[in-house]
Amino acid sequence: MTSQNIIPPDQDRFPTMWFSSGEAQLPREPSIGLPPEENAFGAHRGIEGGPAQEFEGIVGSSEPLMTTLNLVRTVAPTDSTVLIEGETGTGKELIARAIHANSKRKARPFAKLNCAAIPVGLLESELFGHEKGAFTSSAGRKIGRFEAADHGTLFLDEIGDIPLELQPKLLRVLQEGEFERLGSTQTLRVDVRVVAATNANLGQMVSEKRFRSDLYYRLNVFPIPVPSLRERAEDIPALVRYFVAMYTEKMKKAIHHIPDSVMDTMVSHSWPGNIRELQNCVERCVIMTSGNFLAPPYERLPHSAGSQVAEPITLEDAERSHIRKILMQTKGVIDGANGAAARLGVPRSTLYYRMRKLGISRSIHSVCSVAG
Repeated sequence: MTSQNIIPPDQDRFPTMWFSSGEAQLPREPSIGLPPEENAFGAHRGIEGGPAQEFEGIVGSSEPLMTTLNLVRTVAPTDSTVLIEGETGTGKELIARAIHANSKRKARPFAKLNCAAIPVGLLESELFGHEKGAFTSSAGRKIGRFEAADHGTLFLDEIGDIPLELQPKLLRVLQEGEFERLGSTQTLRVDVRVVAATNANLGQMVSEKRFRSDLYYRLNVFPIPVPSLRERAEDIPALVRYFVAMYTEKMKKAIHHIPDSVMDTMVSHSWPGNIRELQNCVERCVIMTSGNFLAPPYERLPHSAGSQVAEPITLEDAERSHIRKILMQTKGVIDGANGAAARLGVPRSTLYYRMRKLGISRSIHSVCSVAG
């Protein structure tokens, strides 16, 4: 039996173990050079033919991913605030870590906080800390994330979930670098680079009075769009091979081949949950495998042409996504025969108007031009 999708060996830890009619086969795809790391978004060190080493070997080489990494390369050496925008499960934390790892703060702390995972009543304490007796259950002083990240980087995930009443205090520390712990009058100063992330449309939230405009503009200094897995489908085979190798090692199995039919199923699915959904699917396949060939998913994965996205998409959302995709393809070029306006079939002035209307920052395309 032959298979076109062969899991490459790990040259440091896994021997070459695939055979066909008694003959060793050579892998058609680049080999995974070093042991995989346990990471929900498929990061490992050093994929041959993949992104540069400064990005911790994020899996993939598609044009949308390269555009995003070019932006990371451009902004990382600065101290500018970064706003990472993308759907759930696209790997926004990996981008934040790449920014920190390639900055002058890389030897300093990298702190993170998921703003959506903390109850509203505790979020202020998590961010800024508190003194003993500040509230009923505060038995002692607590250091907040801003103090913990002093001289380093603070990653604020799901920034759109910060309540309105707390946003002025966050704005103050972003602008002035100072704050007070909860229950204290002593002003503390910190030097922290903030990288925020969201899967929401903050521009629309501003227009709906659900997010402060001054905080939005302070966060939106350098926006970085992260493509969905649908937009970088050519990276799916590399991600599948990576996850299979990772779970094969963890579960002590001997899976050496990925049948073409299984890989075709993975590639043709739309993955509304993005890389996180792909990882979960591959893990299930490895669990179901009893031999050397990866078992197919036991659930039916609809083809992308007929699949439905998990949440309804409005016409406005579809237009916003399409304009961003074209801007990434043109590396931010608006004018000219190959510019975004020409590809969309609209005058330049119309495109600028629609970008303002849909909350697409004008700095996105100008930054892409510099990065490209």
